[in-house]
Amino acid sequence: MSSDSSSLTYSITLPNQLADPVTVDAAPGISASEFRKAIDSSLFKQWLKNMQSEAGVLSNGAMSLERVLIQGVDMFGNRIGFLKFKADILDKETGKKVPGIVFARGPAVAVLILLDSEGEIYTVLTEQVRVPVGKRILELPAGMLENDRGDFIGTAAREVEEETGIHLNLQDMVDLTAFLDPSTGCRLFPSPGGCDEEISLFLYKGSVSKETITQLQGKKTGLRERGELIKVHVVPYEKLWRVTADAKTLSAIALYEMAKKEGLLPPAG
Repeated sequence: MSSDSSSLTYSITLPNQLADPVTVDAAPGISASEFRKAIDSSLFKQWLKNMQSEAGVLSNGAMSLERVLIQGVDMFGNRIGFLKFKADILDKETGKKVPGIVFARGPAVAVLILLDSEGEIYTVLTEQVRVPVGKRILELPAGMLENDRGDFIGTAAREVEEETGIHLNLQDMVDLTAFLDPSTGCRLFPSPGGCDEEISLFLYKGSVSKETITQLQGKKTGLRERGELIKVHVVPYEKLWRVTADAKTLSAIALYEMAKKEGLLPPAG
């Protein structure tokens, strides 16, 4: 890597295009430290791995990765939370580049919680401030994986407890995205045109009293020191599909209903 912070550059050799090393450059304003962290990050490494996978963009040799420009690095403590870069992908047949602007944030989890209270099924949503869309959004309890260990189910349970105060037993959780065909990677991609985010959706079913439902309604939670200003909402499941535009929620409903229809869900305990 070049030591000149005004012209940071790095070269990567990919197994499927050995003759054409990929140049990675830093946009103006990216420090040498940020550039190094970006290249070494799990976000960037996983993106490269996905590109070269069996179903990846570079898998059949019809396209090549020419250059990557690191444009933005946002740190969450001592790790990269968000990474923005532009990839020059050349389609060899047409000689044209395909759109390659990437906002990388990595894997995440979300949980559809169904609570039976005196024969009526309720679900739990969180109301959160979402600056990118300029609105408060009702959505499933969710969160990003904070390490490379791939602890999806554990992360899901922790996020639910942080955002709602509900403690979930890991053995009672069902991975809804696992019912997808293996060719999909068994993950949900909410915005693949610009973001690498892949989400695992889980289901949790339990029984609670009406008093618990009342206590949950309007409860303020979240890690306030991180700016998480969360308010819990409990709504009847039958109304869920109409009260939120959250893609995670609507996808979870679809997966749950189809899995139930196909008899794929484990029997109630």
